[in-house]
Amino acid sequence: MTDRPRLVAVRAGALFDGVSGTLMLDPVLLMNGPVIAAVARAGTPPPGAEVVDLPGTTLLPGLIDTHVHLAFDAGPDPVAALARRDDDAALAAMRAAGRAALHAGITTVRDLGDRGYLSLRLRGTAGLPTIVAAGPPITTPAGHCHFLGGATEPTPQAVRAAVRDRADRGADVVKVMASGGTMTPGTRQETSQFTVELLRAVVDEAHRHGLPVTAHAHGTGAIRMSLDAGVDGMEHVSFWSADGVDDPGDLTGRIAGSGVTVGLTVGVAPVPGAAPPPAIAKRLPRIITNTRRLYEAGAHLVLGTDAGIGPTKPHDVLPHALQQTTMIGLTPALALTWATSRAAAACGLGGTKGRLAPGLDADIVAVDGDPLADLTALHRIRAVFARGHRVV
Repeated sequence: MTDRPRLVAVRAGALFDGVSGTLMLDPVLLMNGPVIAAVARAGTPPPGAEVVDLPGTTLLPGLIDTHVHLAFDAGPDPVAALARRDDDAALAAMRAAGRAALHAGITTVRDLGDRGYLSLRLRGTAGLPTIVAAGPPITTPAGHCHFLGGATEPTPQAVRAAVRDRADRGADVVKVMASGGTMTPGTRQETSQFTVELLRAVVDEAHRHGLPVTAHAHGTGAIRMSLDAGVDGMEHVSFWSADGVDDPGDLTGRIAGSGVTVGLTVGVAPVPGAAPPPAIAKRLPRIITNTRRLYEAGAHLVLGTDAGIGPTKPHDVLPHALQQTTMIGLTPALALTWATSRAAAACGLGGTKGRLAPGLDADIVAVDGDPLADLTALHRIRAVFARGHRVV
């Protein structure tokens, strides 16, 4: 990171503020330490400010990935790789993952599953993105991702104690595995892991401690029970069945009307020789159709990549995810909004991040070209500022 004076004025060709569908031309953005002091068109930098000229670039709010796993290394077997690492080695790998994300313009990540609360220890580390951390997800004994340390007996007392433990440790969000998943032998994505009564106990205890709950929910039954339990968010929402993908039926309208935030799992990086597993590939067209229906129904959707879980999910995959949202009909402006201001709100950071406006954190990305016309501009990064410090 570079040292700099207190006031820094950044001049660029255009600016996307995180909420508008149009660009401000010839902006001057003034940073005062870690926060944005002013944003003006064709303004004059104040006397004594350092001026950073980035002609031909567009300034954006730092991107936000709402679903990552810093503890997974995006290798061919991330679970085994993590098992081989002690905590010091795991933390070193997690720092490398965070740096890769930050250098791709991802200035905030929400880690929805680590081992032993390691992601909480990385919060506030210089040179890394802002980290919103869940700690180990609450799961059943031998349930999905039990190897991360969150296995909990399926009783109201046990799940409430698990929530209190996360609150006491300072977690930002509670993650619960409402369904199984492909990364854990012995579990299945279409199978529910908790009853609705137990999910309600998780939600009630979390809300009592001021924490939101997001549920890993692939199967239709787990999606329905998560809604019935009053969760704040759901991840994946693929309507996965034993032999395909279910028709959501009434759940499309229920999700749209509930205000629950759905974290779409998107983003595949091009890796020579890599292809989606057959079980996913055959289901993908129907998943895309169901997701488009959720979007058209007005469901509250954000983008999460599940970064770390395999070679096509590196920790800098989010820019690819934005390009791939065209499959459900998003414009570039809307995709960017979902990955900035809307993502910030979903992570509980709507008052500090996700927009380029006075008083907010100076998380800023400068890219060559116009991303509202061509999202491949996100791969042409000229500068990244994280809370006012230039890191690229």
